[in-house]
Amino acid sequence: MDRTQDWGQDRDEFRLHGVVDGHSDPTGHPDHLQEQARAMLATAVAEARAGLAEGGIPIGAALYAPDGTLLGRGHNRRVQDDDPSLHAETAAFRAAGRQRSYRGTTMVTTLSPCWYCSGLVRQFGISRVVIGEARTFHGGHDWLARHGVRIVLLDDPECAAMMRDFIGARPALWSEDIGGE
Repeated sequence: MDRTQDWGQDRDEFRLHGVVDGHSDPTGHPDHLQEQARAMLATAVAEARAGLAEGGIPIGAALYAPDGTLLGRGHNRRVQDDDPSLHAETAAFRAAGRQRSYRGTTMVTTLSPCWYCSGLVRQFGISRVVIGEARTFHGGHDWLARHGVRIVLLDDPECAAMMRDFIGARPALWSEDIGGE
């Protein structure tokens, strides 16, 4: 069973017309787009594993150009660099370098983006966000969808397990990362 969910304008289009991009699937994603999103997610997962191996929080991200070219990748480095602003999406964005425009780009992240990272997506006009999972943390992706960003939630079991294991092993660090008490 494909557990992918899609938020945004296409969801409303499906509700109104029963079809998205010529498909009756409510996610509006033909098989080749599902495969592309999962292939992109593999880069973010590799980054999350690298962060975990360094003693950090296992969240990874990657920014892709409209043609699918990898622009930048990174992982949460808050612990390693003692920098509260170095979230995975921020690291990938910085690694991509300055772009003339972010229209049509895709941010891929292993976990639903927090408000800080959601703001980055909105500020720079990133068009689509592919999310590995939102079970362990439900960030700002609903807000992004309401503001026209296409959201693809893959509900990836590996991403969920990695975060669940981390939260179980390091609950205080996780609480600090999400701004808990």
